[in-house]
Amino acid sequence: MEIFINNFKIMYKTAESVSPRHPDKICDQISDAILDACLAQDPYSRVAIESMGGHGEINVAGEITSNAKLDVPAIIQALIGGENKLRTNIVLQSNQIAQGVDTGGAGDQGIMVGYACNETKELIPLEVKLSRELCQIIYKQFPFDGKTQVTTEGTKIKTVVSSFQNARKEDLVFIINKWLEDKETVNNLEVFANPAGDWNQGGFEADTGLTGRKLIVDNYGPSIPIGGGAFSGKDSTKVDRSAAYMARRVAVDYLRKTGAKEVYCYLAYSIGVAEPVMAVVHVDGVIQEVHGYDLKPQSIIRQLGLREPKFLETARWGHFGNGFDWDI
Repeated sequence: MEIFINNFKIMYKTAESVSPRHPDKICDQISDAILDACLAQDPYSRVAIESMGGHGEINVAGEITSNAKLDVPAIIQALIGGENKLRTNIVLQSNQIAQGVDTGGAGDQGIMVGYACNETKELIPLEVKLSRELCQIIYKQFPFDGKTQVTTEGTKIKTVVSSFQNARKEDLVFIINKWLEDKETVNNLEVFANPAGDWNQGGFEADTGLTGRKLIVDNYGPSIPIGGGAFSGKDSTKVDRSAAYMARRVAVDYLRKTGAKEVYCYLAYSIGVAEPVMAVVHVDGVIQEVHGYDLKPQSIIRQLGLREPKFLETARWGHFGNGFDWDI
């Protein structure tokens, strides 16, 4: 958001991060753990799994077409522990969807947005990097449900918010202040630590979670548009996952070869059709068509190694800026 003070333009940006024990992130991890279990046994598995959990009950539903032999309760137990009532409703992928994918076409229509910028070495927005970094630091000491949020004023930190289960306010303030020692901050910096009070009931005990409900956290923060498709629980014939990763790859490549400040890559697909119906990049605001890439779904899968069981890790701290194959 831009505002003007004494005719000077001030840019404020805010992003949040959530810990892997947040209820929505637990559900993302359940869905991706099931996907990984399928791919470990059958790399050509078709998977679209949604998880919803809370208050002692977990529901897993969706479609799996695979030769894998799954023990879903064991997968969930290994991931989160505890005692939960489990309900599953898993069926085969629709033949009418499969007929378009079997020929190499996209598994659905959709728009995917990739982004890269030179603000950070991870090539993600500064506010996203900062909120994630702080969340990871706190999580190492308090591995529970929690959130962080950072507002920047230009390149300086203006406001820090953190709420973490089983952490006292004074402990959070100490960690935050230590983290801030080598950071640029405004003179009137604000820090909110457990602003609603200390708390010890979190995760599925306190709230429900759902796969795909942290899309902005999973992408590039609220300043950058997204296509709208969730990632977790989906195999890579679903272009809302694989093409989003490829769009990031393209954006990173264009940023590096042009020396741009920021690059957006927009891809769009039609269900059952292999070639994208749109493939453009915005390089510092200049629009051009994407050239030099094979953007068919099967080619993306090969280029990025997306038949390998490696998706659980993406569900923990976001899908971009963490050194994955599409980031580097």
